Amino acid sequence: MQIGFNLPTSGPLIEPDSLVRIVTEGEKLGFDYVTISDHIMVPSNLESKYPYTGTGEFPAGASAAWLEQLATTAYVAALTTKLRFVLSVMVVPHRPAVLTAKLLSTIDYLSKGRLTLGIGVGWCREEFEAIGAAPFDDRGNVTDEWMAACQELWTADKPKFDGKYVKFDDVVFTPKPAQNPIPIWVGGESAPALRRTVRYAHGWYPVGTNPQHPMNTAGLFRKGVERFHGFCARGERDPAEIALAYRVLSGPGVRGRTNIDGEAELFTGTDADWVGDIKTLQDQGVSAIDVRLFGYGANQSLQGTIDNMHRFRDGVLSKIG
Repeated sequence: MQIGFNLPTSGPLIEPDSLVRIVTEGEKLGFDYVTISDHIMVPSNLESKYPYTGTGEFPAGASAAWLEQLATTAYVAALTTKLRFVLSVMVVPHRPAVLTAKLLSTIDYLSKGRLTLGIGVGWCREEFEAIGAAPFDDRGNVTDEWMAACQELWTADKPKFDGKYVKFDDVVFTPKPAQNPIPIWVGGESAPALRRTVRYAHGWYPVGTNPQHPMNTAGLFRKGVERFHGFCARGERDPAEIALAYRVLSGPGVRGRTNIDGEAELFTGTDADWVGDIKTLQDQGVSAIDVRLFGYGANQSLQGTIDNMHRFRDGVLSKIG
């Protein structure tokens, strides 16, 4: 089981000294990877609904400061030697396709192959419009075309591409990524996300708390995986080829143990509950889980975050093997 932790990219812990301490401490404590999220510019007034809260409210708010994801990832790469970094997730249409391919290839090359590319299509129409991104209403097709263009640039000796939005020929694209291929995890629980995963991804990366597709009990998770396997069958893809990862939006002790329809809600309660939940998902085929260890509890400071990381190492990480 690979265990990751979320890096702050918004809020009071994004100043450089805090990031250095959090990232280097995470590597020292034995975490396998760090996740880095993606927003460029969130407009002040949002009508778009965030998919992972029951109310649709965006937890970070519209006025928060944000670090750019790929620049932050490059910074993290230079601070570490073993820790992998998972883009969680990169909103694919936010950046031009060829520039995206170059940035990701450079990060993977300079980090000696430590990048995992989590991808999503995005949920915030206002952000797409504010940054001049590709059309929001066509974001699924844009995502697939961007990824096809990236794969061509990363693998072909003489890359060329003729798509609806992206066209290139007679170009040189080097250096290639260190990994061949860069692992792609698709975030999301919708039917298009599952079809995208089956079509070309190396991992499926759901969040359990999507009210539309909840996977936050052992039973609901099992049903979610069964649904995913149905998509694999229709897409003629062996599910054993696709890793299962799981993103948790909180940490131990934030909420007491709760039940949903008589079954324990995953990742609530004590350290011991979390150990049991991780083992439950491991038994169901999950190979990677990441958690949020900053910005909660009585102390939301840098020291509070470091304390949370140490408590998680001692109370959870050390007990799952």
